[in-house]
Amino acid sequence: MCARVIQKCAPYCALVSEYELKQIDYRPDQASGTSSDEVQSPTGVCLRNRGNRRISAEDLNKRLSLPADIRIPDGYLEKLQLSSPPFDQPLSRRSRRASLSEIGFGKLETYVKLDKLGEGTYATVFKGRSKLTDNLVALKEIRLEHEEGAPCTAIREVSLLKDLKHANIVTLHDIVHTDKSLTLVFEYLDKDLKQYMDDCGNILSMQNVKIFLFQILRGLAYCHRRKVLHRDLKPQNLLINDRGELKLADFGLARAKSVPTKTYSNEVVTLWYRPPDVLLGSSEYSTQIDMWGVGCIFYEMAAGRPLFPGSTVEDELHLIFRLLGTPTEDNCDTETLWSYESKKRISADEAMRQPYFRSLGPRVHTLPESISIFTLKEVQLQRDPGYRNSSHPESGEARICSFHLFSNHKAGLPGQRD
Repeated sequence: MCARVIQKCAPYCALVSEYELKQIDYRPDQASGTSSDEVQSPTGVCLRNRGNRRISAEDLNKRLSLPADIRIPDGYLEKLQLSSPPFDQPLSRRSRRASLSEIGFGKLETYVKLDKLGEGTYATVFKGRSKLTDNLVALKEIRLEHEEGAPCTAIREVSLLKDLKHANIVTLHDIVHTDKSLTLVFEYLDKDLKQYMDDCGNILSMQNVKIFLFQILRGLAYCHRRKVLHRDLKPQNLLINDRGELKLADFGLARAKSVPTKTYSNEVVTLWYRPPDVLLGSSEYSTQIDMWGVGCIFYEMAAGRPLFPGSTVEDELHLIFRLLGTPTEDNCDTETLWSYESKKRISADEAMRQPYFRSLGPRVHTLPESISIFTLKEVQLQRDPGYRNSSHPESGEARICSFHLFSNHKAGLPGQRD
């Protein structure tokens, strides 16, 4: 008898809370008629009939995981109200895509191009505005070749960013696919770290250096915990907004370490930020490849100039060995040459726990991943980054501090100032 009642109620069922499940006698062996494209709900579980309760924008945002400031097209909620019983059922991926398309996602006309921000081999980046939120966005327009299709860098960036949700990683809002182009819609940030340093005359306050460095490490630690290597860290790929929030961007060279490939290309990472093991030809590496770049960027922010500005691979290696020493038989035999010093590089998680960051307070380590560190009163960006006084380290001290991020980290960061 109970089973027959449950079967009649099935079309009006939806997911219920754990409390409600305990109040209902259901049988898990009932056959399910839900397709593989749908989100499965517990078999034979019914909700109380919601009747004709009016569907609100908040209901829709929650159901489709939309941002709170989204603008719902006129008449869309009224149209949806007419089909309220289906609204109470589990949502299939196909239905979700159709709903998002009706709202305006996935359509070029939803976004207005403004200024051209830059151009590369495969893509052009524009500043734009979303008609859905009236917010500024960055439009990365990738040209499609009919014979080759989308570049592998674009496919890689999309596949990784859709699963990376963090306050210090740039957000991918939308993807627009046409015959001629693939447009990635990102959140808009005012400038990159290179532009920020140039605007400051390459003289940053050490408080700002500390805040930027912590955010780089925070975003990178999140990636590394998910076995994602960025592989192209440089100031141009670190974006900053007017609040001082820094976000990792341009994941076109990133790689999921869990991919079953024994070796990777050694033609990754811009030359100035490339570690010696990769310069020497190593194609087997891990998260340490990113930490070398962090150390170079730390030095550049603190000292106002690049640490290893080599013009060729040979020149780059010469600059590195002149500072860190040339590999010898004592520290690098022929079998371990390709991993020169990499095991001594500190991890992003370890670096965040260094006493150097003590002045940011303990709460920066307990924030949810989606929350900015600027929600804490202890974290404030100085508004006069061009001012340098006697408390700021000169290039020698900056070299020592950054050296320990990618070299022997057992002794901690010397020359620290809270």
